[in-house]
Amino acid sequence: MRVLGIDPGLTRCGVGIVDVTATRTATLVDVVVIRSGAELPLEQRLLLVGNEIERLLDLHQPHAVAIERVFAQQNLTTVMGVAQISGVALHLAAKRGLVVGLHTPSEVKSAITGYGSADKKQVATMVAKVLGLAEVPKPADASDALAIAICHAWKRGAAVASPGGSLTKAQETWLAAERSAAKSPPKRRLGS
Repeated sequence: MRVLGIDPGLTRCGVGIVDVTATRTATLVDVVVIRSGAELPLEQRLLLVGNEIERLLDLHQPHAVAIERVFAQQNLTTVMGVAQISGVALHLAAKRGLVVGLHTPSEVKSAITGYGSADKKQVATMVAKVLGLAEVPKPADASDALAIAICHAWKRGAAVASPGGSLTKAQETWLAAERSAAKSPPKRRLGS
């Protein structure tokens, strides 16, 4: 399964592409940090980042796209930039009919390090170890994007989107639970 992971950001957007086998072995395909200058108008920054994500999608032909889920922060400007780039990435993936996974930072940290509150250095070190790299990917946006891609493949089961792939019993159970949860109507709260 090939996954394109995105650590969304307006100034720096990390994009990491990995191949992951059904046995969870991950291999680096490519990693890029897309940069857009604050001096550019917003629409030009979104276009620049979007065009580069589109180029990488076309070049690497992933089976799925994984994006870090927007979470609350004190800095509204940062949240807006992350949300805008996430929207561009979601649009590009949907145009291609790709499976998209949104993963919280703690979910990614937990998948990669086993600890949901790991720091960036711990995540980067484990990404390098998982991918068999001699050095930690830099800057942090690069290692974060790779971690997001690996998390998605491990969570979904690398065989889910792989042609001819087969799932383990645990992966089948996980996938069935996800599908069941998606079909269930939301539970109402008392008084609502």
